[in-house]
Amino acid sequence: MDFRIFTEPQQGASYDQLLAAALRTEQLGFDGFFRSDHYLRMGDGDPGYGPTDAWTALAGLARDTQRVRLGTLVSSVTYRVPGILAVQVANVDQMSGGRVELGLGTGWFAEEHAAYGIPFPKRRFDLLEEQLAVVTGMWETPEGARFSFDGAHYEIVDSPALPKPTQDRLPVIVGGLGERRTPRLAAQFADEHNLPFPALDRIRPLFAALDRAIEAEGRSRPVVRSVALVACVGEDEAAVHRRAAAIGREPAELREHGIAGTRAEVEDRLSALQAAGVERVYLQTLDLEDLDHIDDLAAFTGVDAP
Repeated sequence: MDFRIFTEPQQGASYDQLLAAALRTEQLGFDGFFRSDHYLRMGDGDPGYGPTDAWTALAGLARDTQRVRLGTLVSSVTYRVPGILAVQVANVDQMSGGRVELGLGTGWFAEEHAAYGIPFPKRRFDLLEEQLAVVTGMWETPEGARFSFDGAHYEIVDSPALPKPTQDRLPVIVGGLGERRTPRLAAQFADEHNLPFPALDRIRPLFAALDRAIEAEGRSRPVVRSVALVACVGEDEAAVHRRAAAIGREPAELREHGIAGTRAEVEDRLSALQAAGVERVYLQTLDLEDLDHIDDLAAFTGVDAP
């Protein structure tokens, strides 16, 4: 398995805080540094700096880091029209030297849409399917050719479909816990299927649904199977309790649903995930002030500095 750090900057992190965590992630040897794409803090507490726009921040990280892969888990189809999203992501990929990945989803947080005047339609899954078709279609259109799309929600007419990403194929991540439409979209469009915070006994059945979708699609190219889970680890019980308190969670709940506890507990959980078919783990790191936590996560997962 490979491991990525996954952050939630809408809880109040400035760009400088985000950069400090990204640099520590890169220095320690993690495969990627990913962030959510939200505009409103979730839950009570000090909003701090407030939100940072995901793709604006990733553009900065693209220039301020050297090796680590960067992306969203996940951007919402309600925030950006697909043609603009395709341009933004391709721009950031060029700025990073080809290290960007796009996670795309339906969006779910109605309150943030109300708080920032963003429309929140009911049939967002239809938007996701069309956005995936437009974004990947634009990137795959040969240079010099034109791209058009006539959908129920988006119409693209004679687009030059520029710029192109630096990568020959910029990875697309489709996430969700559904057993029908989400696996179908992952099989059709994605390079990775992510299960966000799944019940652990649901991982095998959900990946089995992906297998069926891949077979139905007649696809030969593999799909990376990943999970995102909250992380709260420590060398001893006192450290685990301290870090749980800092993010307003209970150690027992974190142990049940995430990657939490001391080194032996983490190793056991990772072994179980690997046995369930997980190839990549996004470690949700909620306290960006605690950079030593990223050090412990590297030590417990066996990540080696480059």
